[in-house]
Amino acid sequence: MKNIIKVVFLFAVISLYAQEPNSTSAYDIIEDISADRIEKDIQKLVSFGTRHTMSETESDTRGIGAARRWIKAEFEKISEECGGCYEVSMQRTLEKGNAKTRITEDTEIVNVLAIKRGKTYPNRYIVMSGDIDSRVSDPLNYTDDSPGANDNASGMAGVLEAARVLAKYDFESSILLVGLSGEEQGLYGGKHLAAKAVEEGWDIVGVLNNDMIGNIKGVDGVIDNRTFRIFSEPTNPKDSDFQNRMRRYYGGEVDGISRQLARYVYKMTKTYMPEMNPMMIYRLDRFGRGGHHRPFNDAGFAGVRIMEAHENYTQQHQDIRVEDGIAYGDVIEHVNFDYAAKLTAVNAITLAALASAPPEPPSVAIGGAVQPSTTLYWEAVESANLAGYKVYFRETTSPTWDMHYQVEKDKTEFTLEGIVIDNYFFGVSAVGKDGNESLVVFPSEVRR
Repeated sequence: MKNIIKVVFLFAVISLYAQEPNSTSAYDIIEDISADRIEKDIQKLVSFGTRHTMSETESDTRGIGAARRWIKAEFEKISEECGGCYEVSMQRTLEKGNAKTRITEDTEIVNVLAIKRGKTYPNRYIVMSGDIDSRVSDPLNYTDDSPGANDNASGMAGVLEAARVLAKYDFESSILLVGLSGEEQGLYGGKHLAAKAVEEGWDIVGVLNNDMIGNIKGVDGVIDNRTFRIFSEPTNPKDSDFQNRMRRYYGGEVDGISRQLARYVYKMTKTYMPEMNPMMIYRLDRFGRGGHHRPFNDAGFAGVRIMEAHENYTQQHQDIRVEDGIAYGDVIEHVNFDYAAKLTAVNAITLAALASAPPEPPSVAIGGAVQPSTTLYWEAVESANLAGYKVYFRETTSPTWDMHYQVEKDKTEFTLEGIVIDNYFFGVSAVGKDGNESLVVFPSEVRR
């Protein structure tokens, strides 16, 4: 039986049904993030001299080998302090040397993983990643100092800090904190981990890739410690030709799974950190460039890149030098630790909310062509934590889900009377008893 509510005083009804999620833990998480600890972690990563993918692996004080062992030891220390709440491991994959690539000699690509296993959905993962490696001007120069303070010790330090703060909480789904290697040589670490996820059948909800989260002064002269970017591609590259063709008729060109993840990050930030200014960038990554979320996108998983808004290119991929009065190099003096802490908090509250929420509806269908109403249909979510659903809709030009109705948990169908399907986009999420909700699912089926 359809659950029909007449839309008379639309915005009044929306206000009546809207509920604020339980925000206590979100604010506690934000408060717990420490800029001082992030600074110490960045200092330690910089102290290894270079973290180039092909750099020294035997030394305890220099090179990527020392860096990744230190990261693993930090994860293990965090886990020990919470009674073994993290499963810490290394993923090792040998890349054969090839003179035509940036891996010119046989090199072991090593990712460092820390998994906080979900109590209800242990094979369902929300991922936060940072990059271990660094480079200078020549991508094949693995001997010179390459501090990589912002790119990407800042992101890796954020991952470690999120692990510390989230250690005290239990979640429905698993949280994976990971340091990925080989990013500067060709996104190797991400490719290997995404392949592992596919092979082992992981259910990845989304990947938050943090790559450069510490710079507030751009090469354009702008200084901004509030704005950050969320890059996301519009649709799933694994979608079929049929799905791509149907978008011409039914929409969805800006509503792929990664875009829904970007909207989720945006909403969490605006709700709990209103002083911050998240920018949703409708692009996979910066113009013509790439990051470690891309391999996960390529495998069909949702993934976004979180990073500073104003880059300084004199401090990226540069030999340390002074030239024409300009100091080049990615040194720690350019990192703003309070800003890095803010972006770490954005990640941590997003991880916590998604890991606490029930799974999203497995599939959503829509109907309402040439009718004065729109109906959403979805498969029931099987979860003891389920409180109900939210049926979202927005104007087609809006970047965010702006209006919604709440629906009882025993319903899998909802009609919006007076809402013409031609004029809006629609989606459905699942809501937990604590108010945390899943990603919004855009309709993938049309019913007539």
